[in-house]
Amino acid sequence: MANLFRIAYYLSTALARAYWKPAKLRKFQEKRLRCVVRYAYDNVPFYHRKLREGGVYPADVKCMEDLKKLPIVDKDELRHIPPRARVSMEFDINRLKVVRTGGSTGKPLSIYLTGVEADWRKAIYMRANILCGQKPRDRWVAITAPHHFSDVTVVQRRFGLFEQTCLSVFDEFDKHIDFLCSFKPDVLDGYSGALVLLGREVKKRGIDIIRPKVIFGNADLIDTTSRKFLEEVFAAPYCDQFGCAEVNRTAWNCLRREKYHMDVDSVLFEFVDNDGEKVAIGESGQILYTSLFNFAMPFIRYSVGDLGKPSNEFCSCGVKLPLMQVIEGRKDSVVVLPDGRFLSPRVFTVAMSMFKFYSLIEQFRIVQKKPEFFEIYLKMGESDVNFEIVKRELIANLFRVLNLKETDVSFDVKFVDDIPFSQSGKLVTVVSEVTHAI
Repeated sequence: MANLFRIAYYLSTALARAYWKPAKLRKFQEKRLRCVVRYAYDNVPFYHRKLREGGVYPADVKCMEDLKKLPIVDKDELRHIPPRARVSMEFDINRLKVVRTGGSTGKPLSIYLTGVEADWRKAIYMRANILCGQKPRDRWVAITAPHHFSDVTVVQRRFGLFEQTCLSVFDEFDKHIDFLCSFKPDVLDGYSGALVLLGREVKKRGIDIIRPKVIFGNADLIDTTSRKFLEEVFAAPYCDQFGCAEVNRTAWNCLRREKYHMDVDSVLFEFVDNDGEKVAIGESGQILYTSLFNFAMPFIRYSVGDLGKPSNEFCSCGVKLPLMQVIEGRKDSVVVLPDGRFLSPRVFTVAMSMFKFYSLIEQFRIVQKKPEFFEIYLKMGESDVNFEIVKRELIANLFRVLNLKETDVSFDVKFVDDIPFSQSGKLVTVVSEVTHAI
C-alpha cells in the first residue's frame, strides 16, 4: 500500500531538485550512482556476475563518466534470467510489488519493486504534472488500462487530493464522451493514441464542451500533427510524457513544449551510437537508462530501444532539469474494425498483458490482414506448453477484453520460432495492413 506521507516527502524534495543548479544536481546523481552500483554488485547475482566478467568493480565507478566502464544490458538479456537472479537477495521476491511491461516491444518483462520504490515512482511522476499546472483538487480523468484503476488510494479518494478517475481504454467512445461531457475534467490524461482517436470522434460530433486546461499523453509516441490536432479539438496544451515501465516516466514536456525535461535525479540518461560510444550534443543516439532508485531490481545501462538527441540548452520555463529531444519511440499502427471503430495499438498490447499465460510468451506480434481478420504470432518461452490450450484461451481473452464478437472478427494464432524485426529495425508489435484514413 502506498505511504502518502512518504510520497509527499519525496514529491516536495523532487520539486526542489527541479530547480537545483547543475553542480548540485550532479553531486546528488553521482552519490546515488555509487550506491546503486555497489548495492547491485553485492546483492544481485546477475550484476555481480556481469561486472566481474567485465573486470569492473564498484570502486571503479566514482562519477558519471565511469558509466562507460559498465556493460550495456537489454531487455532480452534480463528476460532470459530467472527472477531470483535479477532481484536482490535481500528481499523475499513473493512480497515485492510486480509491474509488467505493457508489451509494446512484444517482449514482456516483470519488474519487482519495494513499497519505497513504488512511492518514489509516484512522486517523480506527479512532479511533471504539478509543474505543468495541475492542482491537488483538479478533476483528473485518465483513459488507461484497467490494472491502473487501483493506483488511486482510499485516502486520495476520501480527501480528493490528486484523485484520478480512470476510464478503460477498452470502453467505446460513447461511454468516454458521455462521461467527459458531464464531468468536465481539468486534466485529460491517457494513452496518446487513444486520445487522438477520442479527439477525432469529439470533432466529428461537433462537441465543444470538453475543455481541460492541460492534456497529458503517454505510452504511444504520436507525431506533431496529432499533437496539434489534440490541442485544437480540446483547446488545451498537449504535454507528452515519455518513458518505460522498467524505470517509470523518464522525460516530459512542460507547458513550453520546447523539448523534453529529463528526470535525471531519478534516472541517468546516456545517448550512444551502435558501438556504445557517446554521441555528440544534437546527434541521435540510443538511450541507456541507469535507475537511481531501483534497488530491489536494478537497471544499470539498460536499453529498451528508444532514440533521442541530447541537448545542452535549458528551458525557458525555469526548470533546471536538462533537455532532450525524442526522435522516435516504439510506434505501432492504428487498427480499424469492420464497424468503423478505430483502436489504438496500445489496446491490443494491454489486452495481451492481461492474458493469464502472458508470462509464458517470449515475444508476440499481431497483424491485421483484413478489417475482420487478424494473425497473431507467438514465440513461446517454454517448449512444454500445450499450444491448443494457449491458442483457445488467448482468443477467448481477446474477445472478452476487447469486447468483440465472433461474428465481428476472427483470430488465427500461429506459433513460430522467431519474429523478425520490421524494415525499420524495430520490434513492431501491432501492424495493420488495412488501408484506411483517420
